[in-house]
Amino acid sequence: MNEIIKTGHLSESVYRFRITAPRIAKKRKAGQFIILRPQKDSERIPLTIADASPSEGWIEIIFQIAGRTTRQLSELKTGDSIPDLSGPLGKPTHIEKFGRCICIGGGVGIAPLYPIVGALKEAGNSITTIIGARTENLLIIEDEMKARSDNFYIATDDGSKGTKGFVSTVFSSLLEQGQTFDYAIVIGPVIMMKVTTRLIKEAGIPCMASLNPIMVDGTGMCGGCRVTVNGETKFACVDGPEFDAAGVDWDELIKRLKSYSQFEQDALEKHECRLRGSV
Repeated sequence: MNEIIKTGHLSESVYRFRITAPRIAKKRKAGQFIILRPQKDSERIPLTIADASPSEGWIEIIFQIAGRTTRQLSELKTGDSIPDLSGPLGKPTHIEKFGRCICIGGGVGIAPLYPIVGALKEAGNSITTIIGARTENLLIIEDEMKARSDNFYIATDDGSKGTKGFVSTVFSSLLEQGQTFDYAIVIGPVIMMKVTTRLIKEAGIPCMASLNPIMVDGTGMCGGCRVTVNGETKFACVDGPEFDAAGVDWDELIKRLKSYSQFEQDALEKHECRLRGSV
């Protein structure tokens, strides 16, 4: 059993858990993830390993309430245990000294970007980071990201902090200022990744994107996480989660994610009704 040793809120619906998982902590690399079930009858969900301590034997996850399973996970307390947790899964981020790296994260996608920024920095790269959210209150791990970056920018949809607009707005502004980059990585909502990676491609910058399709087993058997990249079917759990952004069929990914959204909402509403004693 994997004990929760620390819990906290990063925003109203975003949580940060530290969990005892010594084997995973020793083996995990930037870009990898775990799959867990908060209860024995829960669905399996993938979550990126946002941080880890091999010496102390813990990993950290950051997650946002989006459906029943993440709601169940948020209800756990310090001292509780997670019955099923497996990892590290997925291919690690390819890390080398690229030169000037632009790292862009949106919403809860800032969390999986965090260990990647650290690994790229340790490899000797110059890091420019852009993070964004709808409003200031939804920004997460801002100080941690800034500490790992040589240049740091914030965008909020409503202008409550940083540039008013989107991460793509800030990126376009940097290009207009004459800044150049040798490598890019983007993680966040799919529509944000679609728009931003198009601009990055037009600028001639190699770019990777970490995808978040529906995932069940994490071993490539179920096919639920299939995505199309450069005209070929790939499985995010074993071939990714990171792919060449220029080759991703973003419209297909958006369509597949939307096909499950109503089921997730219905399951969440039923769960909350049970908690209120209405069912």
